[in-house]
Amino acid sequence: MTTEPTTNPGPADAADRLERQIDFLLEADRLKQVLRMTRVTDGSRRENTAEHSWHLALFAVVLAEHADEPIDVAKVIRMALLHDLVEIDAGDTFAYDEAGYETKAERELAAADRLFGLLPPVQDLALREIWDEFEAGLSAESRFAHALDRLQPVLLNHHRGGGPWMEHGISKERVLARNRPISAGSEALWSLAQRRIDDLDRRDLFAVDVVTVDVVTVDVAGEHGDGGDGR
Repeated sequence: MTTEPTTNPGPADAADRLERQIDFLLEADRLKQVLRMTRVTDGSRRENTAEHSWHLALFAVVLAEHADEPIDVAKVIRMALLHDLVEIDAGDTFAYDEAGYETKAERELAAADRLFGLLPPVQDLALREIWDEFEAGLSAESRFAHALDRLQPVLLNHHRGGGPWMEHGISKERVLARNRPISAGSEALWSLAQRRIDDLDRRDLFAVDVVTVDVVTVDVAGEHGDGGDGR
């Protein structure tokens, strides 16, 4: 695992390192411009990806006790903060957009190369490793982070009476299939998600038939206005 350097850089190197870190942080601000399908709880607007990432970090702090395996909570928080950073370049693809998912991995890998490459040496690899670990989904931390990533929009969509699922005619079966990986990180959270999904079904807030949605990937500035994960 890549770690931060333990020796103190010289004045010139330290100044360059700091400038690269600031450049990265200012670039990360653009995540606030990427819109998701999911709406905030009052329904007034769609959440942006920066808000989603913050919310997941808070989920990790509050819900860590429900993980099925021992986890490093600090690592899960780092995953939450970094996992969608690539959407600055790649945009946020609606979870049920099959066409968009055909190019999603390629777009996000290119974005990861550019964005983490803004950081100084060693730190770039350390943060990229966290992102790669989340994407692979093989560690206890990444399984729990993925569970939270799916649970958050389930809770918001339930709160909004179906949200984008209702708007785009997404069936209960597709929502269950999409969110079943929650169980790999936490059976308790998966049971919670199923109860929320079942409640929407009892209220007839799902489509009967599967509906194919159009490509809805948001561009860098969120100008298309049709994107967002909205699981």
